[in-house]
Amino acid sequence: MALKEKPALAVGATLDTRGDLWLAYQESGHLWVKRTNDDGRRFTPPVQVTPVPESVTADSENRPKILVGANGIVHLSWTQNLGERMTGYIRYARSTDDGKSFSPPVTLNSDRQIISHRFDTLATDGQGGVAVAWLDARSRIGKQPKGSPQTQVGVYAAVSRDGGARFAPDRRVADHSCQCCRTGMAWTKHGPIVFWRHVFGKNIRDFAVADVMGGTVIRVTDDEWEIDGCPHHGGGIAADGHDNLHIVWFTAGKNRQGIFYRRLAGPDFRSDDKLAGFGMMSPPMPLGNSANQPGHPSVVAIGERVLLSWREFDGERYSVRAMLSRDAGETWGAPQKLAETRGAADYAVPAINEQHALVVWNTADEGLRVLSVGAAP
Repeated sequence: MALKEKPALAVGATLDTRGDLWLAYQESGHLWVKRTNDDGRRFTPPVQVTPVPESVTADSENRPKILVGANGIVHLSWTQNLGERMTGYIRYARSTDDGKSFSPPVTLNSDRQIISHRFDTLATDGQGGVAVAWLDARSRIGKQPKGSPQTQVGVYAAVSRDGGARFAPDRRVADHSCQCCRTGMAWTKHGPIVFWRHVFGKNIRDFAVADVMGGTVIRVTDDEWEIDGCPHHGGGIAADGHDNLHIVWFTAGKNRQGIFYRRLAGPDFRSDDKLAGFGMMSPPMPLGNSANQPGHPSVVAIGERVLLSWREFDGERYSVRAMLSRDAGETWGAPQKLAETRGAADYAVPAINEQHALVVWNTADEGLRVLSVGAAP
């Protein structure tokens, strides 16, 4: 019998090198994949990923993830809800036959307590490298006291070097993450880099990056947002063809409020200098209309093309916005309003390849839309 789940608007999306748009979504107690090559007018028949029903988390901050490597392997990660509040396992499956079938799902977290292993993120180098990172509460001891200066949730990751056939044992990347904000990851020449909302000092919840194989936790935002609780508002990261990192995030901090973009010149996380490569950190660039509650930004990049997307709400309508750069974030086209709705709406999900820049937006009233982003000047 299929598991009963509330309808989910949250989908995962990615473009492959051919220009096919792939979607991953939860329905009737299963994870499904389908794709389109005509901007969503027609989709292939959906393929079931999960052989038996399981509760696939598909909410705005924690949706299924999908990527297609240059070698054609389709990678999926997701959080399996275990039925108790704030609990989950991190799951992975892949297809080596162009999405016709998928491998049996595997659980990547070695700790099998019924606790929080959630908010997964997925990255690949397009060939043999695959990484999945997530937030993990295995080090939590008892109930965290109110007003604690640090959380007892950390960032963990598992890495494969053979295209996802096998993963090395999961490892701890960092302690003291914010516990309910989505994570992000990008693959650079040094390997996979994870991005998350970290807890600095006494409840300062700014963003950090680190090499998933270990090393220094580097703070990349200085908003000084002190809040005794999780904002449920993560950020995004992407790497371009020059190894620059592009980050987007939301803050209500002392130094700034709203959503922002920043570019970080290619970092060397293995340097003895913990700030190596960050001499070219750009100032935060505000995004969106502050009067319309802009939030939940995302970013994707390929070569010199970088695409930002976010959602706004003017009190009556949600709208989805996007900006495109064709020179690795040096200059940007004007913000574009792509669509709006009066009903419930998912966050905007950007997808990019060398020819196409798209935003996938799922709404209760209009259904799933594939929106094209015009070229930057």
